[in-house]
Amino acid sequence: MKKTVSLHTLGCKLNFSETSTIGKEFLKNGYSIVDFDSKADIYVFNTCTVTENAEKECRQLVRRALRNNPDAFVIVTGCYAQLRPEEIAKIEGVDAVLGSNEKFRIFSLLNDFTKKELSCIYVSPLDELNQFGKANSTEADSRTRAFFKIQDGCDYKCSFCTIPLARGKSRSMNPDEVLSEFKSLVDEGYKEIIFTGVNVGDYGKNFDTNLYHLLLKMIDVEGDFRIRISSIEPNLLSDEIIDLTASSEKMCKHFHIPLQSGSADILKLMQRRYTVDDYRNVIEKVVDKIPECGIGIDVIVGFPGETEKHFQETYKFLTELPFSYLHVFTYSERPNTKAISLPGKVEVNERKKRNNMLRILSDKKKNAFYNSLIGSELEVLFEAENDNGFIKGFSSNYVRVAIPFDENLVNNFAKVKVKEVSDGLAISELKEMKNSFELRCL
Repeated sequence: MKKTVSLHTLGCKLNFSETSTIGKEFLKNGYSIVDFDSKADIYVFNTCTVTENAEKECRQLVRRALRNNPDAFVIVTGCYAQLRPEEIAKIEGVDAVLGSNEKFRIFSLLNDFTKKELSCIYVSPLDELNQFGKANSTEADSRTRAFFKIQDGCDYKCSFCTIPLARGKSRSMNPDEVLSEFKSLVDEGYKEIIFTGVNVGDYGKNFDTNLYHLLLKMIDVEGDFRIRISSIEPNLLSDEIIDLTASSEKMCKHFHIPLQSGSADILKLMQRRYTVDDYRNVIEKVVDKIPECGIGIDVIVGFPGETEKHFQETYKFLTELPFSYLHVFTYSERPNTKAISLPGKVEVNERKKRNNMLRILSDKKKNAFYNSLIGSELEVLFEAENDNGFIKGFSSNYVRVAIPFDENLVNNFAKVKVKEVSDGLAISELKEMKNSFELRCL
């Protein structure tokens, strides 16, 4: 009987792509992958350290796994493991702690997966975090969307962030390897490839190139696909990338652009690399060139020193911006960051209140964006699941679309016409299937 492994990811899309690659190594070594709630012989947790909650969740998940199988071998890797390995090693039941360099070397580092009394720690020091570990992931088994890691690490010194400590300096995948891996994903049938990394817009410095020139090569690849950039810093979203996105059908009309604060004072304290005016100018350029563009924004509330006045500056700034959704984060004290020693700590209840206000604003903006598209046509990549008689997918501009289920649409692009908005979905009708043996015009 095959040995089994369960893999669980905390954190960002980059972590998901790396977990998928770890899973492939287990498959190569004769293991079967099972769901987290199933009894497994090995549990692997790929962790995050952006917030305190992610760390608490890691501890809870380890305990939950051992309730399923007290004899299971437990491996914890990822950013939390890199930063505080001794802390993780003390969690009852953890057998191995692997740092950022070690996460792809499980089978060379661990000779067997038998539980022992003491945890083994394999973590390289920060100055040795210079390797690039290849990774790409998929969503379920639908052969629809793949997350493709092209960059790792970060050279920025934002005062709230531990990621440079957990992942090291910015480094990129060789452009020739990116092209080869990209072609393989297209050949395997993935129709949307999402470029991920810690700071994707910083791609290529160690190869004397940049993200724009990489994208130029990718859109020349033959095949029926589109490219989405997972997230890009406002100071790295160049006019060339905006123009290319506007002109190429293979580029998704969607940018996720972190802001973090709409207050000039707080941005300075955060040590971000742009001003409020810089950010507004980038958004205006995007909307001018791509009026239908979906725009996502990251915001942190409750940063040390953020008074009610500063928060209202952020709120007002956001109300004036044309965006389609927010990702709102409540500031969390991170050890070994500059922000933790800043004065002006914001009470936890106040942080939660501000978070809730921005989430409500996000819902309003998203609803307004979706409603603005009623009557228009969108090109959508549909997924496999039959959800109560509907099939769903994302448009190029990251609108969640639903139409009556049709199995011919699975992993295919199709044009739809938006009819109404309901429960966060653009309810639509099919207009035309693209590159298919069947063509329908309604």
